[in-house]
Amino acid sequence: MKKIKLYIGLTIFTVSGLLLIAADHADAPAVTGNASDITDVYAFQGQDTNNMVFVVNSQGLLSPGATASATFNTSVLMEINIDNNNDNVEDLVIQAIRRGNKMYFFGPTAPGATGTSSTIKSNYEAGSVEISQYGQAPIIKTSNGMKFFAGPRDDPFFFDLNQFKAILAGTASAFNNPGTDTFAGTNVLSTIIEVPKTSLGASSSINVWVESKQKM
Repeated sequence: MKKIKLYIGLTIFTVSGLLLIAADHADAPAVTGNASDITDVYAFQGQDTNNMVFVVNSQGLLSPGATASATFNTSVLMEINIDNNNDNVEDLVIQAIRRGNKMYFFGPTAPGATGTSSTIKSNYEAGSVEISQYGQAPIIKTSNGMKFFAGPRDDPFFFDLNQFKAILAGTASAFNNPGTDTFAGTNVLSTIIEVPKTSLGASSSINVWVESKQKM
């Protein structure tokens, strides 16, 4: 689970430290590399400053060869949780799940229940998009004032792992500028939704965390 705090005012938007807080490329062996493995969560103001963009990346460290066969799992629900009253309990959820060759999105809407169990809010479908294929032009769909994408992308997370290990070992005291991108040439599967800020409540700040949940 990844958690970040964001400020969503129309003119001020703070994302300081977002990457370090929200990135994780080394999960438990039972999760790493499969559809439940969340690598990064990004949330930022859209080019249209009235909108927020949420990005959930999964299945990290995909080589170009592995990317072509990587798929979203129809049994795995990605759920973006949004707390807009600072009590660390989700007030709204945005859900995404694959059905056939499409990714379907639901919300933002109040959850059926809070916590680790969820029900798909099928009465609040926001839209869907065909899952983009590796090596082909990305498919982006617009519906109900929202935008949707699902498919492979180059991993945008930058981290110099070898220098980090050197710092831990005491053989280096700082990162280099520029460093070496350990994740260069690797890909992720991205699930992206852009929504109007007005759909997230009246608060000027939100807490966001993302969970991957297995269908039972």
